[in-house]
Amino acid sequence: MQGEKIVELVIDALEDMKAIDIKTIDVTDRSNVTDYMIIATGTSRRHVKSAAEHVLMSLKDKGQQPKGTEGTDASEWVLVDIGDVVVHVMMPDTRDFYDLEKLWYDMDEESQDSAP
Repeated sequence: MQGEKIVELVIDALEDMKAIDIKTIDVTDRSNVTDYMIIATGTSRRHVKSAAEHVLMSLKDKGQQPKGTEGTDASEWVLVDIGDVVVHVMMPDTRDFYDLEKLWYDMDEESQDSAP
């Protein structure tokens, strides 16, 4: 399955679980590890874990096997690695603290500043 199709599948799964503030960042030109990052917020640890598990189930239903998951024990921040897509489902305080969107958007501005 192509990256864009996986992105659609993940977003649909997160929306099904009522995840909040879902953002997709195209990091194709900034990362050699993945092409897309999807960041979403859950309202509780149980919600974070449930949303991530729903993403996993949706992927498996379509024959996609994730490379791995991290963080399901504490459920402050659950990461699902799908290869071309990395999904981050986070508690609001955790998302605010790490501010992944700003990190990746600032990186984009720095690469534009250094362009000839």
